[in-house]
Formats: sequence, C-alpha cells, structure tokens
Amino acid sequence: MEDVLTQVSRLKRPALLVRTARHGIQAYNRVVHLRRSLKTETLPGPGQAIVKLMELEVVMNAQRLEHRAEYSVASHVELLVAIMCEARIFKASNLARKRNLVSLD
Repeated sequence: MEDVLTQVSRLKRPALLVRTARHGIQAYNRVVHLRRSLKTETLPGPGQAIVKLMELEVVMNAQRLEHRAEYSVASHVELLVAIMCEARIFKASNLARKRNLVSLD
C-alpha cells in the first residue's frame, strides 16, 4: 500500500480545480475546515485526515465526472484545500520527527 503522500501526489484533477484550491491554502483553518469536511468534533492526525479526505474526494470526483446534480464545486475545492494543507502538515511533522531522532543520536 502506498503512503498517504504518494497517494496525494498521484491525484490528477483539472488544473482549474487545483489552482482554485491553491488560493484557499492561506485561509485554511484546520479546526474549522476539517471538522466541517469530516463531520466530526474530534480531529484526527494529519495522516488519518488525509486518508479520510481522500476517500471523500474520490466520491466527489466521481460525482463531477458523472455530472451528478449533488456535485458541488465549492465542496470539492474545500476538500482539495484540506488535502493539500494536511499533506503539508504531515510532511512538516515527519521532518520534525526525523530531526528529533537525528539530534538524539
């Protein structure tokens, strides 16, 4: 099984969706956006959040491709923003963990 960052890097979505999502990165508030996207009060760690967000995004993308009435561009962009930001948080936490391991040696 691929790690979550590899899964994120392999996502292929229309450029307009991705560019729009990139504009939302600065406004991302983990507590607010993740609770809304995952419909939960308890926030998972970034790795778990990415897995759950990716599952939701696959469904959302299928709705987009099938031209389903329930598809929402705004919700899709919000999911992509959350995935991008959680991936950044996950990378940063992995780097910090590696640095701590090296400094303990």
